[in-house]
Amino acid sequence: MKRNGSSESPAAWTFLSNHGHVLVCIARDANVRVREIAQAVGVTERAVQRILRELEEAGVIVRTRQGRRTHYEVNEGIPLRHPIESEHSVGELVRVVRS
Repeated sequence: MKRNGSSESPAAWTFLSNHGHVLVCIARDANVRVREIAQAVGVTERAVQRILRELEEAGVIVRTRQGRRTHYEVNEGIPLRHPIESEHSVGELVRVVRS
């Protein structure tokens, strides 16, 4: 057991949502494949496809087909969605976590 009495592992939660993780993957590699995103985030390819669709509908990303591949562009000017951080942009988040 952990000090606080919880039996949860230290990796039971993260500071970013799966949407944030997918966004970071795209920011690191604009030509990343859905399979690679799913492996990095730890979700199914179907979940990644849903998240990509939601990010696209919100205007956070733009997807462009280039032959058999998809190229992603992050709209860095979009404000973050939650009121607590809405004065910050997607670009600010991406710049902080991109490596």
